[in-house]
Amino acid sequence: MRRRRKKRRSRFIGPFCITLTCVVATGLFAMLSYQWIIEPAKSRKMSHFQVSAKRDTGGNAAVQTGQSMEQIEEQIEEIKNVNDKYADVLNDPAYMVENNIYAKDAADPTQVSVAFAGDILFDPGYAVMSKLQQNGGQISAGIAPDLIEEMRSADIMVLNNEFPYSDRGTPTPEKQFTFRARPQTVSYLGDLGVDLVSLANNHAYDYGETAFLDTMDTLAQAGIAYVGAGRNLQEARRPVYYIINNMKIAFVAATQIERLDNPDTKGATDTSAGVFRCWNGDNLLETVREARQNSDFVIVFLHWGTENQDTIDWAQEKQAPEVAEAGADLIIGAHPHCLQQISMVNGVPVVYSLGNFWFNSKTVDTGMVKVVLNENGLQSLQFIPCLQSGCKTSLVQGEEKRRILNYMRGLSGSVQIDDDGYVIKNF
Repeated sequence: MRRRRKKRRSRFIGPFCITLTCVVATGLFAMLSYQWIIEPAKSRKMSHFQVSAKRDTGGNAAVQTGQSMEQIEEQIEEIKNVNDKYADVLNDPAYMVENNIYAKDAADPTQVSVAFAGDILFDPGYAVMSKLQQNGGQISAGIAPDLIEEMRSADIMVLNNEFPYSDRGTPTPEKQFTFRARPQTVSYLGDLGVDLVSLANNHAYDYGETAFLDTMDTLAQAGIAYVGAGRNLQEARRPVYYIINNMKIAFVAATQIERLDNPDTKGATDTSAGVFRCWNGDNLLETVREARQNSDFVIVFLHWGTENQDTIDWAQEKQAPEVAEAGADLIIGAHPHCLQQISMVNGVPVVYSLGNFWFNSKTVDTGMVKVVLNENGLQSLQFIPCLQSGCKTSLVQGEEKRRILNYMRGLSGSVQIDDDGYVIKNF
């Protein structure tokens, strides 16, 4: 009898062990599925909520994909608390995506700093990138560390992105200079603390529509906002907005280069991709008026002027007052590859050209402009002298700083510039 019971029990031990193993395995699978699939899916969904933050340790609460839902929600709440004026907007991520609105955390709760620099070039066939690769590929070999720190300290950093990011496309026939950068080099923008780039220039379309579309996709995937280009005219003319310190700041970008009916750099149409052109300025002025109605402060970044001429041309002189009258609070320019004057036009500061920032092997004067805003508007505008030399751009001090500031004073007869580069004017 005992042997029979033992045999009977042994018949149940095997199935019991198999069942227990299945239950444990199912539990482990469920737990890992939550950690590896469900939770990341939540984070990916939340990442569409356009929250931007500086990639430094300047007191900003960075909201980045990969953080826990609890951390992201807490940081979004912090931004909402600071921006109660725009709480309804911040509570509607779909609306923010649809209308190109980003939320931002400022280093100082009482003000917002916005910095601008001119033309950059990441094409591996040209000197600056070749020199960078010879020095280990670190961006600090091309932009001096103290200048990088200056850029990253701004709440919003803006550059002119004078090339497409792509491994595809063909160069524009018969165009003298055509630029293209490897998509992975977009990471340099993150290294520099760049938040927003303008694509409204005469080189964004150098490798055709395929590379142009790749560029917008590459920037979006890298978390870098862009303005002045799109898959159609409606997208290309659309401003980028930042909600920061209870302010809504609008950025508009457009190019009046090239001045032809059928330019190499295709202008966006109702049905085709391209840049936002403003040689005929009606669309630009309408866009600025719309931005004025929808924001607290309007910044217009224009690609204009004559190459290698430090004096402004008739088209700049004509368009600046039109843009100011339409509602711009600040106008920043690029394209001439050299510095041009700073002026007040109908009470609006105009920095006509920031020149090359990090573009080629030439030794040229350049600089950054940093503005400080608060709820009362523009509080200060500072020109920060820099020098591009030997394929590297650096801040300058001492005699070099005095020389460049004196040069800018000579160009900018209608404003005063102090020894620290501040434009002395009651804004």
